Amino acid sequence: MKAKTVLPAVAMTAVSMVLTLAVVMMWLGTAVPWPVALVVGLGIDGGWLATLAYERRLAAQGDHNRIVTAVGWSFGLVAAGVLVAHALTAEQGAGAWLAVAWLPIAAKALWLVHGLWERTALTQSALGAIRGIQQEARDEAAVARARLRAEAATEETRLTAVTHAGARVARVQAKTAKSLAGAWSTLEAARQGDDTGRALTSVTSRVTPDVTPRWELPVWGPTQPITARSLEAVPALTDQELDDLVDEIRHSQTPALSYREMAIRFRAAGHSASEVRLRAAWKRVA
Repeated sequence: MKAKTVLPAVAMTAVSMVLTLAVVMMWLGTAVPWPVALVVGLGIDGGWLATLAYERRLAAQGDHNRIVTAVGWSFGLVAAGVLVAHALTAEQGAGAWLAVAWLPIAAKALWLVHGLWERTALTQSALGAIRGIQQEARDEAAVARARLRAEAATEETRLTAVTHAGARVARVQAKTAKSLAGAWSTLEAARQGDDTGRALTSVTSRVTPDVTPRWELPVWGPTQPITARSLEAVPALTDQELDDLVDEIRHSQTPALSYREMAIRFRAAGHSASEVRLRAAWKRVA
């Protein structure tokens, strides 16, 4: 994996150094002796190579120096400037020389990319752990989505069933109400009829001699059974007795009961008192 970034940088550096040396020899060789041009070209390439080697050494130690980096970029800009100047002064092939003038800058950029790759590179074990965490997160998300879809489908089925059942119940209730209304109308017509009323009155038992009871319709509505306790006469409690009962029930548990809980237990125990008296006793006690 490291070769994917270092090999292009090395190749680009070698090409740009050879190209810079050749351009210096061709450009300055006509104006100065060739040994001087060779020294100038090797100086540019050597300075660039030296700063690059020092940068790589610092990177291997996990360090970084801005001055060395600035010097390396300066040598790269000088090499690129030499190529651009040669392209602008060349009589033939100026466009071709200008097209390759960016190679030193590109080589420095490739080394920058390689340094960033080294600072962010991870071992295979770390990459495997990251892949495992990502796969686990994807699995949990897929399971959560499947659970939500299943719950939504179940809730939709339940609502559909409840709706259909409610519709059936409503139809049955409407039919029953219609039948009861018809029966009620029949009873009312029988009650209001003169002949039918006399016939029904003749078969009813007399409560008082010489008095014929009136035949009444049965009560149609909800009824509540009356317990034996409600039929017994319950003596009214005095204020002091009521206060004692309220206080006893209130402190039957720790912490003390609220008014609603006390009232429920008060009436469940069979005691009787109006809401006004019971609340007044609560205020006196609490």
